[in-house]
Amino acid sequence: MSAFSSTDTYIVTEELEMAVNAAASLERPLLIKGEPGTGKTMLAEEIASSLNMPLIQWHIKSTTKAQQGLYEYDAVSRLRDSQLGDERVNDIANYIERGKLWDAFAAEERVVLLIDEIDKADIEFPNDLLLELDKMQFHVYETGETIVAKNRPIVVITSNNEKELPDAFLRRCFFHYIQFPDRETMLQIIDVHFPKVKEELVKEALEIFFDVRKVPGLKKKPSTSELIDWLKLLMADDIPEEILRNRDTSKAIPPLYGALVKNEQDVQLLERLAFMNRRQGNS
Repeated sequence: MSAFSSTDTYIVTEELEMAVNAAASLERPLLIKGEPGTGKTMLAEEIASSLNMPLIQWHIKSTTKAQQGLYEYDAVSRLRDSQLGDERVNDIANYIERGKLWDAFAAEERVVLLIDEIDKADIEFPNDLLLELDKMQFHVYETGETIVAKNRPIVVITSNNEKELPDAFLRRCFFHYIQFPDRETMLQIIDVHFPKVKEELVKEALEIFFDVRKVPGLKKKPSTSELIDWLKLLMADDIPEEILRNRDTSKAIPPLYGALVKNEQDVQLLERLAFMNRRQGNS
């Protein structure tokens, strides 16, 4: 298998690059943690694209059960069809709905399987998938068949750290925490998205962005994706970099702040800080 590295649309650090390739070599699921907005989900998309593999995505919700990733048996439909005299009831396979793991196992070519935001499900969810991810097979009790992976998929699992994952599950994964990009990496990311943006605008925007992230007590620090959105707006509105450089710190928060700050508590916090700056400036 070819090695994974940065692409034209996604910048990875050397540590992340090594983690992806190590997990693929060890044939273990790659567990990715990091702040929301640091590109965890996009990583799976880029791995699939760069290695020319199909991507199967399983987005986890609080109500998702592990069994749904394998298959679901629709007993209600079968009962209804039997009452209507439908001949489909003679083959129970007609009422088996394949899940994302089944799709990945049955694929004729190797795929990338994304299990996105696994920490949203209940605490038993990861443990309920231990055997299937380890052995790459599972049993369908209704039909008596065993589904074995034709090609072992590259499994990428993301978590936002909303809850701790079980030790037994962690032991079976290769783990990597995506550190928040430093200024140099952030410049590379911006260059991928906006190769023609003015350097001075980027410089001033990054100053404000990292200053906002340093504010103690923020409920949600702005992430990479929010910086990209903010820069896009600044460019669309043709806001000159002088406005950012010479902005009045008493004016609470940056222009078009709605792309950076996403809840009212953080807006109020920044406004209070600006008010305090104003008072100190006047004293």
